[in-house]
Amino acid sequence: MVGRSLAALATVTISVTTAMAIAAPAHAAVTVEQKLAALSQFSQSTSASASAWRSAWQNQGAWADYTFDWSTDLCSSSPDQPLGFDFRMSCRRHDFGYRNYKAVSQFPANKDRIDNAFHFDMLQVCNGYSGVSKATCEGLAWTYYQAVKQFGNLRVTKEQIEEVQREAKLNAQTADS
Repeated sequence: MVGRSLAALATVTISVTTAMAIAAPAHAAVTVEQKLAALSQFSQSTSASASAWRSAWQNQGAWADYTFDWSTDLCSSSPDQPLGFDFRMSCRRHDFGYRNYKAVSQFPANKDRIDNAFHFDMLQVCNGYSGVSKATCEGLAWTYYQAVKQFGNLRVTKEQIEEVQREAKLNAQTADS
């Protein structure tokens, strides 16, 4: 009886150890190539890419080995929800792309794709509206997109930001009339 109990205990111990090894494998260092592949997957102008990024953002711990920078200042000095249109998630993904491509010294080659994905994300927000509201949202999205295209990799002055904000308000007023 004792022999069977020890054999059963040994089998359970081996099974638990094996299950733990499968659930929590020893982590190898993530290569730059792997990191770039993930960044590319997360920065496309597609619904699948946006969904993959959002899933990763919601489960950042699963990506810990990649040492991604998840920090954000949302839409920087511009309103995060201009006229009530919620661009916060769009700005988060945009910040993620900028910060992480800069961290691997690959920003200039990927800036246009990150900016295009930003515009795509904002237009997805706008798709939730119709009529004048949709046109207003799309005008704001275009203005935000143009701002990052022009100033996204430069040091921007307060005056330049204020000019973009004035233009966004003008575009919104024009769309409402």
